[in-house]
Amino acid sequence: MVLTLYNRLRSRTAAFVHDALMVPAAWLLAFWTRFNFESIPPPFLNSAWRALLLVLPLCVVVYWLFGLYRGVWRFASLPDLTRILKAALTATAATLAILFAFNRMAEIPRSVPVLFLLFQLVLLAGPRLLYRWAKDRRISFEDGQRVLIVGAGRAGEMLVRDMLRDPAHSYQPIAFVDDRPRHHGGSIHGVPIKGVLGDVPALVERLGIDLILLAVPSASATQMQQLVTCCEQTGKPFRTVPQLQHLMAGEVSINQLREVCIEDLLGRHPVRLDWDGIGAGLAGRCILVTGAGGSIGSELCRQLMAAGARRLILVDACELNLYRIELELLESHPPAVLARYLLDVTDAEALETLFRLESPQIVFHAAAYKHVPLLENQVRAAVRNNVLGTRVVANAAAQAGCERFVLISTDKAVNPANVMGATKRVAEQLCLELASRSATRFMLVRFGNVLGSAGSVVPLFKRQIARGGPVTVTDPDIERFFMTIPEACQLIMQAAVIGQGGEVFVLDMGEPVKIRFLAEQMIRLSGREPGTEIPIRYIGLRPGEKRFEELFYTNEDTLPTAHPKIRAARRTADARVPHNLAAAVDELIAAAGDEPRQRQALSALVPGWSAVAEQCSDQ
Repeated sequence: MVLTLYNRLRSRTAAFVHDALMVPAAWLLAFWTRFNFESIPPPFLNSAWRALLLVLPLCVVVYWLFGLYRGVWRFASLPDLTRILKAALTATAATLAILFAFNRMAEIPRSVPVLFLLFQLVLLAGPRLLYRWAKDRRISFEDGQRVLIVGAGRAGEMLVRDMLRDPAHSYQPIAFVDDRPRHHGGSIHGVPIKGVLGDVPALVERLGIDLILLAVPSASATQMQQLVTCCEQTGKPFRTVPQLQHLMAGEVSINQLREVCIEDLLGRHPVRLDWDGIGAGLAGRCILVTGAGGSIGSELCRQLMAAGARRLILVDACELNLYRIELELLESHPPAVLARYLLDVTDAEALETLFRLESPQIVFHAAAYKHVPLLENQVRAAVRNNVLGTRVVANAAAQAGCERFVLISTDKAVNPANVMGATKRVAEQLCLELASRSATRFMLVRFGNVLGSAGSVVPLFKRQIARGGPVTVTDPDIERFFMTIPEACQLIMQAAVIGQGGEVFVLDMGEPVKIRFLAEQMIRLSGREPGTEIPIRYIGLRPGEKRFEELFYTNEDTLPTAHPKIRAARRTADARVPHNLAAAVDELIAAAGDEPRQRQALSALVPGWSAVAEQCSDQ
């Protein structure tokens, strides 16, 4: 603090001394200019020196009163120039008035005050602007990375401005490239626009570029693929600015550079939901999240706190995951708004106690096993967690009189071909049945693969690429719907707000993406070529795996919702659902330990599952 005060005083003292020296310089220059830069006649020179004894203290006082020493030269700008103009005008006018009253300006030419004003402006403002220019241009003995910027628009201009102001001098902007012809030949903050995107490889070599920055936040997935391909040809690292939707939402700033990620290349734009409506529906509420430490559950907790939840109850069976999310949330929220319970969702007694103590108004049930191949021969575990766990939590919510209950489901529950999908389908049936007879609003949310979630194919591909391959893809034609974790969580919250009970909500996720394409793009992002440097090996469909996923059953009527990117469905009569669902689920749970019997009970609840599963196993 003392050092900061010292530096501030030193800076103001230097500025004060500078301006004090500029006053006699401007005054004498005015006389010298009046006499055509020749010798000043002695009478006029003597008069100038005598008047200076009055002019100097007068100007210094005026400058001080106008706040010329409050600004920082490093950031001199238009307001500082305005203050200098006002101060110079006032000082000149006061000089005229006092000298005229003193001796009617004897032996002081009438042009001198005008010239004095002009020289004040030049000598006071000029060094300030020159100092800022020198700092912005980083005139320094330090060398940062030489940077080529792709995109000479607003984002590129802001990037260059931040680089030039960076006191650490980490980056040195060398040139722009831009495909818009009207920009060619120009410059931004002194940085020239050298060519188009196709010129990048040649410019990188000719200009000695160390880093390429992609300043095109509105680029589509196709455009981003072209940019990445061009940058990879150079062999140099490249970074991108955040996507436009994140900048507009105020979530990030333009100078938060990051690596290009697979989400940039998937061919769809993340959907932005109704945050005002979400906030209005969830703010001030007591909310419980099961599976709170998982990839979906933890992000859901973050966003619920951002939406203004009054109290958040974290439930998870994994000690480490629960500890991590609680620790993270406590860094930005007071302990009073959080509660955490280490318990299994199948523990009915513990859950009844929890609901009685906390009285949650809204429940998000995210706890589930979801790894398809792993669960194929783990029927007991899948049924226990996904079916029994859902029934216990849903019944506890209904008995406690919760307002809303949201089940996080999956597209694999539609015409399921695997144990995981079949158990999630039974969980859907349980919640839909409760919705028909409970005051609690039960609703479902289905979505496809979530990028970056636990068990996602993306982390697997990253590990395989890091090892040098091969990247394993089950089938060349297999395709999936993808969305990001934040999108998934926003969909869940949006459903909780707009749902009336009994709906199945699905986000419009665009077109499905072939897993082969995903693998190829991830390999290219690593700077290598798919098929040559990193091989792709097709290993065949795994047990329970389908080539194509579905989002709705044929007996579900699609309905519009308040949000154009969300579709909803209500179930019509389904003869395949057992008439006595509760008894059928009891039989499924009671068969634990007897796998053939449990599979048979699961088939009775989801009749289409066994036939599809047999078909998949024959392929």
